[in-house]
Amino acid sequence: MVDEVRDEAENHRGAGRFTFSRRGVIGAGAAALAAVGVGSALTGCADDDQATDAEQTTKTAVDPSGKIVDQQRAAQSSLPFSDTADFADTDRGFLAKLEPDTVKDADGKVVWDNESYGFLQGSCPNSVHPSLWRQSQLVVKQGLYEVVPGIYQIRGLDLSNMTIIEGDTGVVVIDPLISVETAKAGLELYRSKRGNRPVTGMIYTHSHVDHFGGAMGVTTVEDVNSGRVPVLAPQGFLEHAVAENIYAGTAMTRRSAYMYGAALPRGDKGQVGAGLGMTTSLGTVSLIAPTKDITRTGQEEVIDGVKIVFQITPGTEAPSEMNFYFPDHRALCMAENATHTLHNIVTLRGAVVRDAHVWAKYLTETINMFGNKSDVAFASHHWPAWGTDKIVEWLGLQRDTYGYLHDQTLRLLNQGYVGTEIAEMIQMPPAIQAKWYNHGYYGSVSHDVKAIYQRYMGWFDGNPAHLWEHPPVDSGKRHVEAMGGADGVLKTARKAYSDGDYRWAVQVLNYLIFADPNNQQAKMLQASAFEQLGYGSENATWRNFYLSGAYELRNGSFGTPTKANSASLIAALTVEQVFDSVALLINGPKAWDMKMVTDWVITDENRTHRVDLHNGVLVHYDKIPGEPDSGPADATFTLSRPTLIGVLAGGKDIADAVKSGAVRVSGDPSKVKQLKEVLDKPDPNFAIVTP
Repeated sequence: MVDEVRDEAENHRGAGRFTFSRRGVIGAGAAALAAVGVGSALTGCADDDQATDAEQTTKTAVDPSGKIVDQQRAAQSSLPFSDTADFADTDRGFLAKLEPDTVKDADGKVVWDNESYGFLQGSCPNSVHPSLWRQSQLVVKQGLYEVVPGIYQIRGLDLSNMTIIEGDTGVVVIDPLISVETAKAGLELYRSKRGNRPVTGMIYTHSHVDHFGGAMGVTTVEDVNSGRVPVLAPQGFLEHAVAENIYAGTAMTRRSAYMYGAALPRGDKGQVGAGLGMTTSLGTVSLIAPTKDITRTGQEEVIDGVKIVFQITPGTEAPSEMNFYFPDHRALCMAENATHTLHNIVTLRGAVVRDAHVWAKYLTETINMFGNKSDVAFASHHWPAWGTDKIVEWLGLQRDTYGYLHDQTLRLLNQGYVGTEIAEMIQMPPAIQAKWYNHGYYGSVSHDVKAIYQRYMGWFDGNPAHLWEHPPVDSGKRHVEAMGGADGVLKTARKAYSDGDYRWAVQVLNYLIFADPNNQQAKMLQASAFEQLGYGSENATWRNFYLSGAYELRNGSFGTPTKANSASLIAALTVEQVFDSVALLINGPKAWDMKMVTDWVITDENRTHRVDLHNGVLVHYDKIPGEPDSGPADATFTLSRPTLIGVLAGGKDIADAVKSGAVRVSGDPSKVKQLKEVLDKPDPNFAIVTP
């Protein structure tokens, strides 16, 4: 599945050479490979693996080395390319496509460009893993598709799918993509073939932005507030949707740029997709709050005549998620709990670790509740599965994948192995690995196993040598000195590169770059090694991380091409989340000696919130009427929640709000100014591959 995993578990402990997995080997002929565009381009590649060439200062990516080409050929000959059923399934029900497949915002900026992936129609090049090339050829397909009569999907207009269910008077929209612009374009494409039906309901399957961000592209806040468009979501949706994007949003969004390769050139040496979808759109993110929570499995709702039976699945792919069943259509929506890839137990962009054990159990429940009642199952990514037997097999093997990873990781950690060792040892059962949908295009065996280990054991592996290691720069300097200086490191790295041991090359070069970030030879050789690792990765997000690192070493930082927070996400903050967000910005040392107590009277919620800053910590809580408090406040601010959000999270000047009467102050009004003086600004351009 992931190309760094070895064939024999006993060779993994302490091993460090880069090689491809050959697990689940199934032969395929050249004719079958050619049928899916994988074949002839993998021959006749020049062997350009000399480290001296790789050190040249250039903004151009290197060619794949002879070692990589050999490994691509091995993957080409061993994987089941004769199984082309997915290509038929992706085309099934096709009605129309967006032409051209580009979407622009109101200012004319392109926020989605599927046209840039036209190169995927060709044969697989040396610089892309054949299995990933196949996945990208499937995922790039776009347009309006009929799943069954009355159920339609928009695919290929964003990272995710938007599903449209026809009701008595209009349509129910499921998961309106990431951006307002792409969701609007998708709805218009549907209406061009099915008529101008109004939106009469909306459902969010879970709390990730690619499943709610385009809400205002398909409906309005006014229609929702009036009751004309009910919005359903799993319990806890709003809290998790806002918290994930606000609290660690800057760091996660910066790392997302690496994960999805949003800034990379599109092409055979650049971004070829993200496994789950092609990439993320770059438009306007919106959020309309749900009007009804789904709180229990078996809960039934009817929207515009459409009957729906829900299954809540918290702690699976998202902390707030749900599957649901349409009995009148014998159709099952799997949200993002079953897709055509191994998913993440923790995503490379960063997130709370998910529970593989719970995930597997909920899939068992899904099979038992709905499997034998379903003629079609669809998800918010990829293409549907048709036929009861096929659905049950798909859900069962996805379940077995997460269950096996969980149980085997626990078995081995209880034998004393640590996460990095277990990740190299685990091999998936042949029946699981034989199915394309269990390959690691988005998640991977390697990083999923490490995530399971982390969930149970934390960051520390138990070895006291790892308890208090030096941080990267200090560690780098010491390693470089121990290896005989920069020349010694480069000599070791060059040999590793020439031997095709790119994992070792990037590890030792990382020491030198963090010790001396101006060492151009090290940076260029590191970029070349990253590129080789990226070319060899079956996993799209690994490829994007490696190639993004290489791109920044060659060209400088591309920063964060997408916005961490949107106005409507910020507007959804609760009072508690507003002050939590402020607390996360406090520069502790600057605020050590500051003592400040303020009260915030929230007029539209009839509550008073006390905020106490001391010892560099912002403590806040609702005051209980009639109960004694910690003493008088230095200042009291009376305002509405939207005004609170504006002055503390939205960049508005509180002095202007006071002048306008939106804020009333008693006590010392300068306290807010003093508070803002100890707040840090997040850095969306922080370095990743350099100090």
